[in-house]
Amino acid sequence: MTANKLKHEQVQYIEFLTNDLERAKKFYQNCFGWKFVDYGPGYTAFGGDYVDGGFTTGTPVKGSVLVVLYSEDLEATRAKVQAAGGKIVKDIFSFPGGQRFQFEDPDGYELAVWATV
Repeated sequence: MTANKLKHEQVQYIEFLTNDLERAKKFYQNCFGWKFVDYGPGYTAFGGDYVDGGFTTGTPVKGSVLVVLYSEDLEATRAKVQAAGGKIVKDIFSFPGGQRFQFEDPDGYELAVWATV
């Protein structure tokens, strides 16, 4: 992580547990174009413009933190999630200021994707 990405009291890193690092990498690469760097057999990291993170081996725990991603085209993103094997758990709905949907990844983590109206 580079110092220019750091923002005081803002999320800087997200770490997920997964039973299958390769499956997790393939899913997030196919859905969102994330790039990964492996650090040994039990850890892979990804970097972004706003948040960095990683996946480590372990048993996933459902219901922890809801990670929310932004999309410029909500329906196209939903289609990519489904095509990559994600399960839509809350289809697109409106809220003040936007719309979003929620999905489960192959490890059962629930994430959301939102867009402005």
